[in-house]
Amino acid sequence: MKTLLQTAICFASISLSFAEDAPKPKPRPAPLVSPEVLPDGGVTFRFKAPKATEVKVSGQFGADTALAKGDDGVWSVTVPKVPAGVFEYHFSVDGMNVIDPQNSALKPQRWPGSNILHIPATPPAPWDWQDIPHGVIHVHSYASKALGKPRRILVYTPPGAGDVALPVLYLAHGYSDDERTWSVHGKAPWIMDSLIAGKKAVPMILVMPDAHAIPPGAAGFEDYGPANSDALCRELVQDIIPLVESSYKVDARPAARAFAGLSMGGHHALTIALNYHEKFNWIGAFSSAPPPAKSVSAGLDNAEGTNKDLRLLWIACGKKDFLLQRNNEFNALLKEKGVRFEFVETEGGHEWPVWRNYLTEFAPKIFR
Repeated sequence: MKTLLQTAICFASISLSFAEDAPKPKPRPAPLVSPEVLPDGGVTFRFKAPKATEVKVSGQFGADTALAKGDDGVWSVTVPKVPAGVFEYHFSVDGMNVIDPQNSALKPQRWPGSNILHIPATPPAPWDWQDIPHGVIHVHSYASKALGKPRRILVYTPPGAGDVALPVLYLAHGYSDDERTWSVHGKAPWIMDSLIAGKKAVPMILVMPDAHAIPPGAAGFEDYGPANSDALCRELVQDIIPLVESSYKVDARPAARAFAGLSMGGHHALTIALNYHEKFNWIGAFSSAPPPAKSVSAGLDNAEGTNKDLRLLWIACGKKDFLLQRNNEFNALLKEKGVRFEFVETEGGHEWPVWRNYLTEFAPKIFR
């Protein structure tokens, strides 16, 4: 017994000696933080690329800015005085656009390529989180009879939604985005929460469909746009409206149904205004890619019927938007045909900071 004890002590001494001689593991490096919002209003961006020769950050908050390389292979730059807002950005690494791997906030897109930087305003803007009652986002997957494939919509119900039948705003995204973009990046739920809490808009349901009823192909938008809008309109009538009105307490009158969209979604909105005005009496077209006259001739050639149904056709576009001229041309066509509309020309270009403002301005106008 004594021999066994001595042997155990010996082995323990040897093991301890080896443990003392073993190299200690290197401490784990501190995590890379990007973007880092600083107390003075600046934002620091960091990107690890030891072999890169040039790194820039490109965002909606200002001009492209070069990063400087540190000895550890981490590139960094501090952009001063970034204004409040919700912005897209990405890095350019030796000419290749890449996302910020340290930032999990990605803009939902059909072809993802941007991060989100959200700088809250003081006092909060409608698209900032506020300590007010908030609605709920629901996700519905369904088999589209019109399209013959599985599809998905997001539905926002306002705070306190109960037994009262509510009006519905159908809200469409643009060409590069998907059904999540109005919610995640457009901040539509927070905007509606703010407007409803401030009694600036009536409580309403938002329905955010995938505005690509058919997938984009090699054809240009001049061919794709009308075909896609035709398919989406069929899906709205056959699938989406029945799903919404059977799942929620909804006012099913056309006077309680609105449609708004941006860019490609604006193409949908103008198509619905002129071809389906008996089903949607309120229309918002934001920075639209207008449809060709031949695809909306039914409404153009029957201005009296169109004007009778439409409570509001609201069209908005920015002064720096590349689609402004086409909007002006389409507005001239509407005026020539006698179709009533409101047009607002604003500051800004073809970008989400403009479209959040448009939703904030449009929603209080409807269902009144």
